[in-house]
Amino acid sequence: MHIVWPLRAVIAGAAGTAVLTLSYEAERRLLHSTKALDYDDSLVPGRIVAGILHLDNLTDTDNAKLGMALRRGYGSLFGLWHGALRQAVPEPLAAGVFGTTLMTATFVAFPVLGKTPPPWEWPRDVLLTAFGTHLAYAATVAWVDDVLSADRPDSW
Repeated sequence: MHIVWPLRAVIAGAAGTAVLTLSYEAERRLLHSTKALDYDDSLVPGRIVAGILHLDNLTDTDNAKLGMALRRGYGSLFGLWHGALRQAVPEPLAAGVFGTTLMTATFVAFPVLGKTPPPWEWPRDVLLTAFGTHLAYAATVAWVDDVLSADRPDSW
């Protein structure tokens, strides 16, 4: 079955988002922790959305819901960036540029929009989690995009 690349890329982005979310949950269980593991896993994304939309006096629950909606939305749509890259350059270069874009966006957006410290001041465990979860996301997006684009009888 042939799936046009934009749809394939959004599906890959959604799959990557699911793996990102599962990565946070796995790390949380491994560490027996209930706290946020990095800024992407915290209330910061929801507060960024609330600030952009000028939503005042939101509860932490509201910010958490906004953050999850943002993750699901940008996670799926970021897949389009990988799909566009894949149209221009071969793998694994597309995945490498894609992952670099994700980390650059993370390192810029959180300090600028979320008022977090700059990345060089982030605790080591926060940096490791950010890199690990985004690596899992980028690798999943690239793999799912590859599987869905393959012209093999066993592909989707």
